[in-house]
Amino acid sequence: MKRAIWLGAAAVMAIPGTALTQAPTNPFAQESTLPLHAPPFDRIRDTDYQPAFEAAMAEQLTEIDRIAGDPAPPTFENMIVAMERSGRMLDRVQRTFSGVVQANTDPVLDATRAAMAPRLAAHEDAIHLNPRLFARVQAVYDRRATLTGPEQRQLVEVVYQEFVRAGARLGPADQARLRDLNGQLSSAQTAFTQKLVAAAKAGALIVDDRAALAGLDEAGVAAAAQGAADRKLPGKYVLPLQNTTQQPLLAGLDDRATREALFIRAWTRAERGDANDTRPLILQIVHLRAEKARLLDFPSWADYVLGNQMAKTPQTALAFMAQLAPVTAAEEKREAAELQAEVTRSGATFQLKPWDWEYYAARVRKAKYDLDQNEVKPYFEISTVLTQGVFYAANQLYGVRFVERHDIPVYQPDVRVFTVYDKDGSELGLMYFDYWKRDNKGGGAWMSNFVGQSHLLGTKPVVYNVANFTKPAPGRPALITFEDVTTMFHEFGHALHGLFAAQQYPTLSGTATARDWVEFPSQFNEHWALDPKVFAHYARHYQTGAAMPAPLVDKIKRASKFNGGYALGELIAAARLDMTWHSLPADAQVTDVDAFEARALAQTGLDTADVPPRYRSSYFQHIFAGGYASGYYAYLWTQMLDNDAWAWFQSHGGLTRANGQRFRDMILSKGHTEDYAPMFRAFYGKDPDIAPMLEDRGLAPGAPTG
Repeated sequence: MKRAIWLGAAAVMAIPGTALTQAPTNPFAQESTLPLHAPPFDRIRDTDYQPAFEAAMAEQLTEIDRIAGDPAPPTFENMIVAMERSGRMLDRVQRTFSGVVQANTDPVLDATRAAMAPRLAAHEDAIHLNPRLFARVQAVYDRRATLTGPEQRQLVEVVYQEFVRAGARLGPADQARLRDLNGQLSSAQTAFTQKLVAAAKAGALIVDDRAALAGLDEAGVAAAAQGAADRKLPGKYVLPLQNTTQQPLLAGLDDRATREALFIRAWTRAERGDANDTRPLILQIVHLRAEKARLLDFPSWADYVLGNQMAKTPQTALAFMAQLAPVTAAEEKREAAELQAEVTRSGATFQLKPWDWEYYAARVRKAKYDLDQNEVKPYFEISTVLTQGVFYAANQLYGVRFVERHDIPVYQPDVRVFTVYDKDGSELGLMYFDYWKRDNKGGGAWMSNFVGQSHLLGTKPVVYNVANFTKPAPGRPALITFEDVTTMFHEFGHALHGLFAAQQYPTLSGTATARDWVEFPSQFNEHWALDPKVFAHYARHYQTGAAMPAPLVDKIKRASKFNGGYALGELIAAARLDMTWHSLPADAQVTDVDAFEARALAQTGLDTADVPPRYRSSYFQHIFAGGYASGYYAYLWTQMLDNDAWAWFQSHGGLTRANGQRFRDMILSKGHTEDYAPMFRAFYGKDPDIAPMLEDRGLAPGAPTG
């Protein structure tokens, strides 16, 4: 998942020692002198961020005032380009702070986020709602046909629409109300994030008896013991929560009571009526968004959001999901019956419940394919997967190579940094990797930039990937699951999208694209994890270096489509839940989050009792604090795009440099310089269709089931 630069806030809190007078010595005051202007984490203190934000906002407003008041007639150069050059200090501090506060927060950083979020929202409003500035933008927009370059015309179009969608055409009273709504939203969204991080930490299952962990391998038990030691809980074991509904450990836990306890801890993590309960914030956020949409003359937040996406309308996105629902529901039903039969064969008499699904799915998978995760994991040592798998595939496709370096300061000791060299040997960018779960890290996995690419600004990309894999106990190998391997390839697909950016203007650069486009490169990159040449290169036993035996490789490939109904169903349910929340009009009266959620899930046509949504409302950070509101369908939409692209690759020779270069030239390097539908059509040769997606998941009519 790509994370947007986002700074919502819970409450304005003062931080001692953050006077604006510190700005001249602040490490953000000048551009970093490190390679490619990487953040100087060795010089940055937690207390540097707030004064840097304050000074940077003041600096940009001065720049904007000068641009708006320019006595010369407005032109592309003195208006649009001038705005692209503005706010450089704010860009530095915001990108750096966003990366650190999401991955390695602490009370000071949390307080800074709380303090600055409403002020940053107000700062954006001060720019977009500046009437003199908008009048000059409008003048350039009206003459956009005279511009010679397509990237120039696209930039003018994007900037103009950004102002309009931000309320630039509203009257003074409505603009005042919009400013208030934006401030409230930023505060509520950050409060949601902060409560959810705390809820996930507090929701971890604490186990007293080692016997309750039966079924976990030695590394899993050691990690649970280490988690307890980190929390100063001697003699106990801690099973931390992942951000999703289902928890990976459920597949291995033999004790049903432990499985149920872990699932319930995940399911109710943020709705226990305590200080971390997010439900009141959900109602507030949904109402504020609906009111903002109405103010901007949209029927709902979903209509507002999808206006600049590839799908264009909520109706298109819903119709797309409706195509997937019947075949998915049928496969869910078949899979549930198969698992219930396995419960009966095991001698149990209970009815299958959600906390049983992963456990019995693992047993059925093993019975059908003789696939044991404990047999597989020794072949997936994380560093080998990264360097001999993720990097190797990129080299074979695009000619790039990666060299680790240890002279770049990092924000946490586990973070690794690499220089990325292009096919001609030139320096392409820098890449950071932060893979291990921490209690002070947000859930999930994501990519973003510390430095964005722009020919205008002379900057190259400095990109990072973050994940939440379970760190091994000291002295134990860093072995991961194939699901984790897929996550590494996914997030690296985002990284390639950022690294291959080749735009003149920062607004159009790299991953600054629509939600239902940005997940396309990342999900496409997942396919290379199972490519025979790539897989053979990285799937090596961590002790012997031996390649994974062919029969085991075959088991993984044959099992890759197993449980496809569940995997697709939990995504569709979550996406429909998102769209239902954000299709509410401003006058809707919703007072009970749980009741609304139950009604929304009942309308999906899916078996959400056995296959719950990937996220419940109460911990759905993507849509309530992560920039994916009305956009979670994008993961499904872009699966369609990525499977279409994969089908194209397979019919044109697969893993070749020529194919990689074509994908780089036509997709990865384009940023938002073109409209998405024509861009995809040029690559694929026709409009997208769902057939390759269903086939990839084993759900196509007549396809063999898992």
